[in-house]
Amino acid sequence: MNPFELAAKAGAELVERLGGRFDAAVVLGSGWADVAQGLGTVSAELAADTITGFHPPSVPGHGGTLRSVTVGGRRVLVLAGRVHLYEGHTPADVVHGVRAAVAAGCSTVVLTNAAGCMNPDFGVGQPVLISDHINLTGQSPLFGPDPPEGYAIRFTDLTDLYSTRIRDAVRRVDPSVGEGVYAGLVGPHFETPAEITMLARMGADLVGMSTVLEAIAIRHLGAEVAGVSLVTNAAAGMGGALDHQEVLDAGQAAQSRVTDVLGTVIEVL
Repeated sequence: MNPFELAAKAGAELVERLGGRFDAAVVLGSGWADVAQGLGTVSAELAADTITGFHPPSVPGHGGTLRSVTVGGRRVLVLAGRVHLYEGHTPADVVHGVRAAVAAGCSTVVLTNAAGCMNPDFGVGQPVLISDHINLTGQSPLFGPDPPEGYAIRFTDLTDLYSTRIRDAVRRVDPSVGEGVYAGLVGPHFETPAEITMLARMGADLVGMSTVLEAIAIRHLGAEVAGVSLVTNAAAGMGGALDHQEVLDAGQAAQSRVTDVLGTVIEVL
């Protein structure tokens, strides 16, 4: 079964087991695990690896559940955690969850992540809307054979990948939310100070190890993409030593703030 057919099958299972089709989806990154509880009413929940093609995350801070949450009258599919290239997964594995979400009816997918930051205007705990990205993974979810009949060709236009409409609407509601360019690397090691200097000179404000492949896959399927990074640490060479626990601690400390911002994003969909 090719990746698109696998995602279609998974999407049908999500609709059946979680009580119907969805309006939007949210992917929760590192440090965002508890946000789903504050978004709205959780009506159903299941283990992700009970759905075709899903793999349980192995990274601390990433849950392995799929939830149906009602937010402002909308049915939202919340993917609590994701898998990454550095766990040994293929690009198709990494984007399977968002492809299944679109197959389950989601016309918008909100991607969240924890990010290091090289922009001095953004401090730890700052939510930042992603305005664009730089894909430095060397991978694409559209590698390989042509998509099957019924899907768009693989030459996807990424000119306005991260929805301008959503970003403008969120910043009208909450002008304190930042906006910047996200650089996606493979990881799992943190970047060197020299690499951070290079990324800043390339125009990146934020750096992390996820999001970019999922965004490409969502746009290819014709759905709208929004991205929100939580600044969890100053990038290498701009602060102290880096470790993953610091990322999780910063996310926990900012729970109330990021829940509010994510709720605003969903409201303006």
